[in-house]
Amino acid sequence: MILLPAIDIKDGECVRLVKGDYATAHRVAADAEKTADSFRTAGAQWIHMVDLDGAKVAEPVNSELIFKVVKNCGLKVEVGGGIRSQKTISHYIDNGVSRVILGSAALNNPALVKKAVLQYGEKIAVGIDARNGKVAAQGWTETSDIDYIELAKQMEQIGVKYIIFTDISRDGTLSGPNLEMLYALNHAVTSNIIASGGVGSLEDIANLRDLGLYGTICGKAIYSGDLDLQAAICLCED
Repeated sequence: MILLPAIDIKDGECVRLVKGDYATAHRVAADAEKTADSFRTAGAQWIHMVDLDGAKVAEPVNSELIFKVVKNCGLKVEVGGGIRSQKTISHYIDNGVSRVILGSAALNNPALVKKAVLQYGEKIAVGIDARNGKVAAQGWTETSDIDYIELAKQMEQIGVKYIIFTDISRDGTLSGPNLEMLYALNHAVTSNIIASGGVGSLEDIANLRDLGLYGTICGKAIYSGDLDLQAAICLCED
């Protein structure tokens, strides 16, 4: 299993949210590039980045900062937040982003996902964020009536190879990931599943690894010191 430390950008700063609530945003690091460098030093091979401002306004806001990180960190970077068009997808990939994450677009514009997968293959991932099992969109400000597994199966049929699943109720809480939902998802589709939300300890990492997932994203626990990134990466590789 691979571990992807997270850098979420709001107003040009590295922040974390609790349960997707923008009102809870608080700065966790002063410099995104230095943060990425510290992740590389700890042994990370990937970084997960989200343009939180972009997710809310449905277009990129912090892309130039993201490109600086991509250029200088020496790691593979996946990016989500506000990506709603083929032009934006191409702009990110042309500037060195290794994997582009489509979230709200997967729910509202599956034709875009299909077109993107046909052009870029495994460089396209879909983020499925759920509140009480129902898919949320628009930076988690809206919740649909679509079940998270139903959407995952639709994305699998389109050809999506990577699905990032977040249980919003666990995100930023350090209370542990939703293992039951992740288990169900991993057995419902053949796409590679990346877990996100709630990771707070090495035990959580071990539990996710034992589910046979492709990867997991960690954010708050790294910044708070609850999780040693180097130790977590080693555990993922065991």
